Amino acid sequence: MKYLLSFVMSISIIFIMLISSVQIAVYGDIDGYFKNEYTKYNVLDEVSMTMDDIMYVTHEMMDYLDGKRDDLVVNTTVNGVEREFFSTREKLHMEDVKNLFVGGKNIRFICIFIAVISGLILVFICKEYKKVMAKGFLFTSAFIAVISAVVSLIVSTNFTKYFVIFHNIFFNNDLWLLDPKVDLLINIVPEPFFIDTALRILILFGIMAVIGIAISVIILFMDSRRRIV
Repeated sequence: MKYLLSFVMSISIIFIMLISSVQIAVYGDIDGYFKNEYTKYNVLDEVSMTMDDIMYVTHEMMDYLDGKRDDLVVNTTVNGVEREFFSTREKLHMEDVKNLFVGGKNIRFICIFIAVISGLILVFICKEYKKVMAKGFLFTSAFIAVISAVVSLIVSTNFTKYFVIFHNIFFNNDLWLLDPKVDLLINIVPEPFFIDTALRILILFGIMAVIGIAISVIILFMDSRRRIV
């Protein structure tokens, strides 16, 4: 029972870390990260916009995904002409993306609740709850690390293929299939942008996991020292 609770708590914490990594990667430094990506992939020339205009669109888009605005009616200047940035198809697709963001936040909230409840039960039923929690996190982390490594290796062989599979899994329509000749969105966030963002998420997730592992190792080390004394 105690090890099951420890596993449930640990897997919940890992999901919290993963979802938080996504949020930090995307929202942690919007100006710095997006400007760097736009410059790196020559986006300004692709869409014939100034950096100020494209960053205005970016902030409005990210606010929409974060639930801070209700629509994506964003007017800007493209190729010297005042126009609405997002097409109807792009708006519909971004509504689907927003639902993913909201779903992620809801899952994180549920995981926090599960982790807290599991932890409290462990505290009450197990005298060595710290040791059990630490062991559970270490074993669960090792399991997730193996899976993550395998998945990362597979995806790295053909990112485009698995990027399409991702969209087919999480979207029940083809609105994500945008035309770069017509739709501006696909030009400001090309496929290499998503590769960079995926790596950014992976690094942040790895850092969080290492911190969790380090804390667990310290707890187990302190417990072994206490037993020796």
